[in-house]
Amino acid sequence: MTDGASEPTGKDIRLVIGASSLGTIFEWYDFFIWGTLTATGILQHTFFPAGNDVLASLLAWAAFAVGFGFRPLGAVLFGYLGDRMGRKYTFLVTITVMGLATAGIGLVPGYAAIGVAAPVLILIMRVAQGLALGGEYGGAAIYVAEHSPGGRAGFHTSFIQASVVGGFILSLAVVLAFKTPMPAATWEAWGWRLPFLFSILLLAVSLWMRLKLSESPVFKAMKEAGETASNPFLESFTYPGNLPRLFIALFGIAAGLTVIWYTSMFSVLSFLTGPMRVDPTTAQLICGGAALVGCGFFVLFGHLSDRIGRKKPIVIGYALTLVLLFPLFWTIGAAANPGLAESARRAPVVVRGPNCKYDPFAAKQADACGQILDHLSKKGIAYKTMKADAVVVTVGGVPVPDMRPAGLDATLAAAGYKLERIVPSTGNIAVIVLAMLGLMALAGATYGPVAALLSEMFPSRIRYSSMSIPYHLGTGYFGGFLPFISQYIVARTGDPYAGLWYTMAVVAMALLVTALGLTETVKPQRKVHPHL
Repeated sequence: MTDGASEPTGKDIRLVIGASSLGTIFEWYDFFIWGTLTATGILQHTFFPAGNDVLASLLAWAAFAVGFGFRPLGAVLFGYLGDRMGRKYTFLVTITVMGLATAGIGLVPGYAAIGVAAPVLILIMRVAQGLALGGEYGGAAIYVAEHSPGGRAGFHTSFIQASVVGGFILSLAVVLAFKTPMPAATWEAWGWRLPFLFSILLLAVSLWMRLKLSESPVFKAMKEAGETASNPFLESFTYPGNLPRLFIALFGIAAGLTVIWYTSMFSVLSFLTGPMRVDPTTAQLICGGAALVGCGFFVLFGHLSDRIGRKKPIVIGYALTLVLLFPLFWTIGAAANPGLAESARRAPVVVRGPNCKYDPFAAKQADACGQILDHLSKKGIAYKTMKADAVVVTVGGVPVPDMRPAGLDATLAAAGYKLERIVPSTGNIAVIVLAMLGLMALAGATYGPVAALLSEMFPSRIRYSSMSIPYHLGTGYFGGFLPFISQYIVARTGDPYAGLWYTMAVVAMALLVTALGLTETVKPQRKVHPHL
């Protein structure tokens, strides 16, 4: 393709972007398929104990978070290999590990068959996925950035950023492709395993494409000059001036962008299928369609960052998120299930008691008040709690005569709460998609320029490690635990929008760190290179 002294041709760049992006799509597909199916409720019922739906859902999202939790360790391991052995062969290893672990999930028997061994095996597979993903993103982003001609790195690497969204879209598309022709009973019994096993085919295609690539010209030049780092991990923390850059990359860049991105995708999908009671297939189609259109924002802002700099779109995106996040979700909620939203406004549910506490992790709630809150949480009904001498439930200010589950459901139905699954009208779907595109624009502004930014922030000899470690710490912990934390907040408060406060807090922190600490890495470009 190219060497350290020559500039890559347009054909070279297209091959690099195509092979790297397609592999990244497949890698994120493997990682996201768990979240996609968890949002529909099928995995928690398969791999975790029955009897407490809220607890099973939290455990399933905790398993999702475990994969993210091990991403930083993967970043350390594969960052070391990438800075010592090369970019290309490192991400060949990562995609192989990811593909095999994903297929492995599809082969694990359910909890009913092997008991506690089922969630243990799942956790092992999720750990392997997390390790692999910790090395994948940095390798692909750096590989493209180090091939990119001057003034085009933002545009070229934005395809890697859009590929992350592509992995989410592919996970939805594959689930729908397998689920649609199957009877519901077949899908729930074993059909859901096919999207995991499909990963073997994606792995074969990824390896075939990436084996056609040559090593990064920057790494080859360093190796020939004998300038590769002897211990990239240690040097990432001792290289002059690198610690402040690591801090900004972690708390200012990775943490902020990832909570916006996961909120715009996974939180919306869970919100639609959970509290809003939208038909799961309809919700998946809505989210997939919005994500497909929204991919363009990642490329747009990556390209724009070549002209106006990397910092400006990120800071503006953070600020707009703090202003628009709640209004956009309120818009989605009002359009997704207008009847439910109107009932909650007209006939609010209030639970009074001497000690109304709800523990989502308990197999059985301690008292009658907790049992009522548990029932409402499982139904996705918003509620408020108040202190009182005796347990009383009111719906629209009227006491519920029978507070047992059947009696409570009857009162809710009489007050206009429709708890069956719904399909929004065409007009309302359009409103949901527009609101989601607003969220995707915020994600694109804060995520599109980031691969180029992080590559430019760190010296080439320790770039793989220095970029990957803070990125995966931020995305792994701040973002990976977002579904779990937000679901827990919603379960404890009874407010379906309360989980958004976690996103708001992290973005506020990221805005402060980025605005005050980030130094621009490129000068604005008026003219750009004619290559792709």
